[in-house]
Amino acid sequence: MVRHSLKFLLLFLSIVAFTDSALAQKKAKKKAATQQPQPKAAIAVADTVAPAVVIAPPPVQKVDSLPIPKLKKSLRMDNGADTRDKEIRDRNPLPYEHVRADDAVYRHKIWREIDSREKVNLPFRYSAEEDNGNQRFISIVMKAIQDSLVTVFDAIDDRFTTPMTLGQVSRKISGGVEMVDIFDSLGVSVGKKEVVREVNLDSFYKFRIKEEVIFDKESSRLFWRILGIAPLKRVLTSAGVDLGESELFWVYYPDLRPILAKYDVYNGKNFGARMSWEDLFESRMFSGRIIKSTIDNPFDLPIKDQKGFIDNGVFQLLEGERIKEKVFSYEQDLWKY
Repeated sequence: MVRHSLKFLLLFLSIVAFTDSALAQKKAKKKAATQQPQPKAAIAVADTVAPAVVIAPPPVQKVDSLPIPKLKKSLRMDNGADTRDKEIRDRNPLPYEHVRADDAVYRHKIWREIDSREKVNLPFRYSAEEDNGNQRFISIVMKAIQDSLVTVFDAIDDRFTTPMTLGQVSRKISGGVEMVDIFDSLGVSVGKKEVVREVNLDSFYKFRIKEEVIFDKESSRLFWRILGIAPLKRVLTSAGVDLGESELFWVYYPDLRPILAKYDVYNGKNFGARMSWEDLFESRMFSGRIIKSTIDNPFDLPIKDQKGFIDNGVFQLLEGERIKEKVFSYEQDLWKY
């Protein structure tokens, strides 16, 4: 009995020893495997794996130039007569006659809208290109703004209170920027970028002018003094909804007079009567519809917002003609024959 117990004890001890030895060998192999250097082939494969490509967003385009047509100057004189005279380049308008506030017995502000699609206003759309630039009226104004010759004022009001930078003017004219898709060679969209909307200069065919009519009792005459000019643009949403026409900006007309004096107005009928744009405005050789005035307007509203004229274009036009007739009659009624 004792012999069997010893055999069983020896067998048990041998099994325990064998198990401990197997576990020790397994741990030793695992430790050696973790300390073993990585094979060169594995290192080479790891080195050849390309890092993740991060596509940076495209830079935002700076809108700091106006949509003025770029043209080359003629290398030869492109006219039979010499139009490069110094007298033309240095042409300046005559200063206004001084009007004392005490002598201005009649003063009213009037806003007009000039539509260049009318026959008498077609010179505003003359689109020929000459060495001094494109001859559209809107191009002349934009070139003056681009060259920093005049100050542009925001259209939040018409009292010239908020100057605008060239970038702000450019964004407002072009309508800002829009996001467009970028496609690879397979036609798959790989991202987006910002582009400036293209502008058609013929879309600026209406202008708004602010002026004041003054009767000077010292000289016994009526003066029309233009104060500002604003181009209009029709606003359309991305969904195609027409929001109507709005003023882009205001330019103070007395600041613009020296520039307009250097540009001739197209006249295809009377070639002997040359006039500058400054002459055209001062001689009032344009047609404009009155849209607002301070005459009989205590609430300072445009005609289209006044009671009785809302949504009635014919009545609005007749009201503008009534205001024009009232100004004309005031001057005529001062005289007796």
